[in-house]
Amino acid sequence: MGGSEQIKYRRDVDGLRAIAVLAVVAFHAFPSSIQGGFLGVDIFFVISGYLISTIIVRDLAGHSFSFAAFYSRRIKRIFPALLLLLVSCFVFGWFNLLTDDYKQLGKHVAGGAFFVSNFLFWNETDYFANAAASKPLLHLWSLGIEEQFYIFWPLILWFAWKGRLNLVVMTVGLGVASFVLYIATIRSDAVAAFYSPLTRFWELLAGSALAQVTLHDQREFSGFGGWRAWWSRLAPVLAEPINVEKLRNVASIFGVALIVIGIFAITQDRSLLGWWTLLPTLGTLLVISAGAKAWLNRTVLSSRVLVGIGLISYPLYLWHWPLLLLARAVGGPEASVSLLIASVCVSVMFAWLTFRLIEKPVRFGKHGRKKTMALVLSISAVGFAGFNSYRSEDKGFRPPVVMQEIVQYKYDYQSAYRLGSCLLTSRQDHSAFSGCPTWGGEGQDRSLMLWGDSHAAHLYPGYKFAFGDKFRIIQRTVSGCAPILSLESPEHPLCEEINAQILASIKSLKPDKLVLAANWGKHDWKKLEGTIINLRQAGVQDIDLIGPVPQWLNDREREFYLKFKPVNAQGVPERMTFGLNTEANQLDLPFSDFARDLKVNYFSPMKILCDAQGCIVRVRESGHRPIAWDYGHLTETGSRFLVSRFEKN
Repeated sequence: MGGSEQIKYRRDVDGLRAIAVLAVVAFHAFPSSIQGGFLGVDIFFVISGYLISTIIVRDLAGHSFSFAAFYSRRIKRIFPALLLLLVSCFVFGWFNLLTDDYKQLGKHVAGGAFFVSNFLFWNETDYFANAAASKPLLHLWSLGIEEQFYIFWPLILWFAWKGRLNLVVMTVGLGVASFVLYIATIRSDAVAAFYSPLTRFWELLAGSALAQVTLHDQREFSGFGGWRAWWSRLAPVLAEPINVEKLRNVASIFGVALIVIGIFAITQDRSLLGWWTLLPTLGTLLVISAGAKAWLNRTVLSSRVLVGIGLISYPLYLWHWPLLLLARAVGGPEASVSLLIASVCVSVMFAWLTFRLIEKPVRFGKHGRKKTMALVLSISAVGFAGFNSYRSEDKGFRPPVVMQEIVQYKYDYQSAYRLGSCLLTSRQDHSAFSGCPTWGGEGQDRSLMLWGDSHAAHLYPGYKFAFGDKFRIIQRTVSGCAPILSLESPEHPLCEEINAQILASIKSLKPDKLVLAANWGKHDWKKLEGTIINLRQAGVQDIDLIGPVPQWLNDREREFYLKFKPVNAQGVPERMTFGLNTEANQLDLPFSDFARDLKVNYFSPMKILCDAQGCIVRVRESGHRPIAWDYGHLTETGSRFLVSRFEKN
């Protein structure tokens, strides 16, 4: 991602950079269409290794290499755009992120400033995991690996040069060792293989080896012109004159073909095989080694459009990911294509402005030493500010108090949803209910049984609050298992068996009232008839069927915050209409009709919790506590609020 200094400028290399950055941007914008676009980073690594090693080896050969000058050039090249990105994200996050998200951003700002992002994300999540989509600085992992290479590689080359070692042999040896470690690690720990510098340096070393071969003073290593001697030694019979120009063209075309195949044919899963990463690596080596005079290099890769994109590839790489995340925050996970394309266009505009107004003025011109010192001090200050934000417990900023209470509310659903061992996991069997006691006022003869999945369990606090003085409450709830006796394709294989056992316990316990509740599926009401018939045959006549509760498509607290964060506390509504899962919420009517036909008592959470102004999200009387803690599971506040209104409705 870095640039070249003190070497002959090659337009085609900037064109190659353009292909790399466009592949990455396309992958992040449309991951299902350009599944191998993430390999653009591998192309960047090879280019960086080639350019940096060309500078170092040439300066060493000319006895003009200076560590101070080298690192000063790197700082003026890398720091300006990175500083702008880190500060922009930090300031934007102050006004827009939730407290926990802002603390996480502070840690990632520090990691980006000190070039250890790859180590941070290594310990947090997989690059391809869904959780990665909430991290605006995730893409800085690759910059961390590059900078770690820039720190150690000049030292290694300098010592090797002074020790008169064969640089090519040393570089190839280290590269092979790194690649072997990559292949070995990817089978046991794919995340480590992705983020570890030791398993990624082989790509930078591949570019470095090409640079040294190109600069080697022996004729055999001087480029395509020296290939004839090697070919004649390997195949004397075929040692006819070689058309160097055609050889360059073939190498360039074949290299680009390997890159294109990698980008469009490799998926995230196949890339974990490791060997597939060789495609873009070898392709990039072939394109660079073909030289600027190869037909494809001078006509396509050197075109004005690709060169222009290549020149801004570094700031474009920095800007595109946080802007795409912002587009998805505004448009939701299914953000429209036009919105995503617009965010990419904005990224290009930001990149061009950064290149023209920030990068070039800082990188070139007078006062180089002062610029370097100012950049080092500035990025250190930003890094320490991010780390301090991460470690700080201060929550007194940004949204109104009411808003913070809503979005930061922590709920211990496990203790609220069950009495003893009354909420089983789908892997437990019916015997686990043996430790599940009943609850209710002393001396109560009547019993109420709650049967269903976690959406039945979340009603337990409400029934305990509203009916605990009237019934002994028995809970028989299993996560993921709706109270359906015959399942054609059960999501959990044990559900059918455990539901049959629950029915057997109903026959022996003979509850006076039975409550059926679940996270109902689209056609579950059709399957419930068998359950109702069996319950009545077991002697249970008083049956309550609880319809679906309001559900949201995404994280309800985050949706609520993003929608209403600009308003003051008085403007925060108690209901909202946006983000509702209309497909799930439309199940209320068929369940209502089903209950009426089978003479079952039906209670509609939708009618209780929702009206024309939207569905309730917080209860004022409880101190604005949320009514649900995720997409649709009720809190204790929500459970009490809902169940206490069943009798009235």
